[in-house]
Amino acid sequence: MEKLNLLILVIMPGVWSADWGVTFKSQCALRGTSVVMSCKYDYPVGHVVTSVKWSKAQRVSGLWKLFYLSSLPSPPGHFKYVGNYWSDCSLEINNVQHADEGQYFFSFSTTLNRWTSKTYAHLFVRELTTVVQPSTVTEGDNVSLTCASGCSTPLDVVWFRDGEPVTNPVFQARREDAGRYYCAIPGQETVRSASVALNVQYAPKKVTLSMSPSGDVVKGSLVTLTCSSDANPPVTQSGYRLYKDRQFISSGLNHTISDVQPGHNGLYHCQAWNNIGDFVNSTEVHLDVQYGPVNISVSMNPPHIVGGSSVNLICNSTANPAADNYTWYKRTASSSSMVQVGSGQVMSIPSVEASHTGLYLCQARNLLGVDNSTEVLLAMKEDEHGSSSLPLIAGVAVSLLVTLVLALLLFCRLCLISVKEARALQPLKINPTAFMPTSTCFPPLLYLLLASLLIHRGAQAVNMMTSCLMKMRLPTQQ
Repeated sequence: MEKLNLLILVIMPGVWSADWGVTFKSQCALRGTSVVMSCKYDYPVGHVVTSVKWSKAQRVSGLWKLFYLSSLPSPPGHFKYVGNYWSDCSLEINNVQHADEGQYFFSFSTTLNRWTSKTYAHLFVRELTTVVQPSTVTEGDNVSLTCASGCSTPLDVVWFRDGEPVTNPVFQARREDAGRYYCAIPGQETVRSASVALNVQYAPKKVTLSMSPSGDVVKGSLVTLTCSSDANPPVTQSGYRLYKDRQFISSGLNHTISDVQPGHNGLYHCQAWNNIGDFVNSTEVHLDVQYGPVNISVSMNPPHIVGGSSVNLICNSTANPAADNYTWYKRTASSSSMVQVGSGQVMSIPSVEASHTGLYLCQARNLLGVDNSTEVLLAMKEDEHGSSSLPLIAGVAVSLLVTLVLALLLFCRLCLISVKEARALQPLKINPTAFMPTSTCFPPLLYLLLASLLIHRGAQAVNMMTSCLMKMRLPTQQ
C-alpha cells in the first residue's frame, strides 16, 4: 500500500494543494499571429481532474454571458488547449483576429467537484502600424521609418517598400525611394502593417521636347511641339516655356504651328519648373521645314558681253532640300514658246554669237516642287574698236578747220590794210551797206566755214568772228 501511495504522489503533483484557484496572464497579440494564454490552476487534495474547458465572455442583449470556445464559430484549430490535467491550463489561439479580443475564463471538473475561475485573462489584439517621418520630403532630406504594435513587448520587424526589402529604416531620400512602406514580423511576413506612402519631391528631370510629326516637315503642314519631364510635383502648364533660337516663344505643355513656313526653321528647346530648384532645359530639337524652289534668279558672268566672248548663266534658288535639277529655256524668235537649251545650275556659252542673244529663264526642281525664274535678256554690246577712232578723226578735222579759218582771217586783215591805204587818198561817203561784208573779202565758202566753226568751237569762234567783222565795218566809196 505504501508503494501505491508513493506512485500516486509521483504521477499527480500538486494534488495535495489545499485550495481551488486559477492564475492567468493577460496577453497582447498582433492580428494574424499565434498567442499562448498562460494559465495555472490548483485544487484540493484528493481530487482528480476529469475535464477542462475555456470559455469567453460575450455580450448578449446587454448582458455578459460565458460561452465555451467549442461553441463559438471559428475555423478548425483556431483554439487549442496546450495545458495538462493537473496544473497547466494554457490556451493557444492561432491566426488571432480582432474578434478574438476579450475576456477568457477557465473551468475544470474533478471527481468530486467543478470549478470556474473567478478572474479572467484578457487578450488584446493589435496591429502593426507604420510611421514614415516625414511622409513628404524634398530629395536629399532624411527619412525615418518606425513600426508600432500597440503592445508593450518589443518587436523585431523587417521593412518593405512596394514589396521589396528595405535594409535601413533611416536614410536620405532619393526620388527612387518614393513608394509605399510597411513593416512585418520576421518569418511571418503575412503579419504586416498597412502600407504608408513616402512622397519624395524633386525638381524636373529628363526634360524632353518632342515634335509631331517626327519625320520630315513640309511647308504648310501642321507641327506640334510637346514638352515633358519627370518631376514631383508634376510641372503645370505655366511651368513650361518654349524657346526658338534662345528667344521666348510661348508657355504651356504644347505649341502648335498650323501652317509651318521656312521662317519657322530653327533650334527649339523648352524649360520646365515646378517650384523646386531652378528651370531645367531640354535638349534642342531642330525644326527643318522642307519646301520647293522659291526666289529663283539668273545672273550673268560677266554682266557685259561682246561678240566672241564667253559667258556663264547662273541659276540661283532657295529650296530645302536644295534644288537638284536645273533646266534652261530660251524664247524663240516668234516669242510664242520656250525652247530647252541646256541643263545644270550653270550654262556656259564659250563664244557668244548673234544667234545666242535673246530672253532666257531657268527652271529649278527638287522633290517637293518646281518653279521658274523671270526672263533675263542676253545682249551683245556694239564693237568698240571702230567707234574708238571717231574722237581722233573729229579732233583732226576741227584742227584743220581752225587752221583754215585762221588763214582766211589773215587774208581779211590784209584786205583791210589795202582798203585803208586807198581811202587815205580819196574822200569817203557813208553808205548803209558799208557794214556788210563784200564778196571781195568773204566769198560764200567763207560763210560755210564760219558756220562749221560755230558748231564745233562755240563761243570762242563767235568772239573771233565778231572781232574780225567789226574791224571790217568801213563805208564804201560812191
